[in-house]
Amino acid sequence: MPAKTVVAQHAAYRDDIGDLVTTRPVPGPDLDQVDPFLFLNHHGPQTYPPNNRGLPFGPHPHRGFETVTFILEGELAHRDSAGHESVIKAGGVQWMTAGSGIVHSEVSPEAFLRDGGPMEILQLWVNLPARLKMTRPRYVGVQADQIPALTADDGRVTVRLISGRWGGREGPIASLTGVFMSVLELKKGGKAGFGSLGGRSVFLYLVRGEVKVNGVAASAQHLVELDLSGDTLEIEASSDAVLLFGHADPIGEPVVAHGPFVMNTRQEILDAIRDYQAGLFENISA
Repeated sequence: MPAKTVVAQHAAYRDDIGDLVTTRPVPGPDLDQVDPFLFLNHHGPQTYPPNNRGLPFGPHPHRGFETVTFILEGELAHRDSAGHESVIKAGGVQWMTAGSGIVHSEVSPEAFLRDGGPMEILQLWVNLPARLKMTRPRYVGVQADQIPALTADDGRVTVRLISGRWGGREGPIASLTGVFMSVLELKKGGKAGFGSLGGRSVFLYLVRGEVKVNGVAASAQHLVELDLSGDTLEIEASSDAVLLFGHADPIGEPVVAHGPFVMNTRQEILDAIRDYQAGLFENISA
């Protein structure tokens, strides 16, 4: 089977949100999306002092896509207009389908505001096809101990399986569109191999460390862009490393984005703004 080819590497650029250290590899100057993966914010790593203001993401709307949030360090409190509420701790994941429209807040719990501590969070936006953009909103939050941690290469590789199948196991979150999603942890010298990727868009972001992707060196806070046609992928760690690794079938539809809304046409964006302003997303308090 032919190996996937590294097309380019995209460095995350700095775009802080207040005192929240934020970098973003996509969208960027040379890469609009990795269809259907639209957007990635990497918040932190940083340490908050006691009596801090915490995360700044009070109530805000979304429509037409999904947010997948990975809490690497710290804690994240979620509340939304569909009635979901949770506090997800380090190692856990939140997967929210905005669908037809939802308002949610993502803030630091009271204990974190009081005591402070380390914080590192990734948030990935995953597009939905036109047939699902107005689907009913949903939310799934899973803690670290609910995510299978599958080992390979004599324990030098850990695949934290969030959605999809690998190694005979299935992740706890069922994707509406067949997205495979995982967090990879590799010790220096560890190798992880993946197949059956032909025609699939691979999302590969190196959170920290250094690796080789099908023999090509990559360093921390870079997104590795791969071709569609190749079928196999091998990741070898040159140092201890953590990566976000997912793949999915491309949607191949027009993308019209405006702030928190991602639709197929400009008119659908105007409709989303109108519906939100009319209170149809059932606003919530902070």
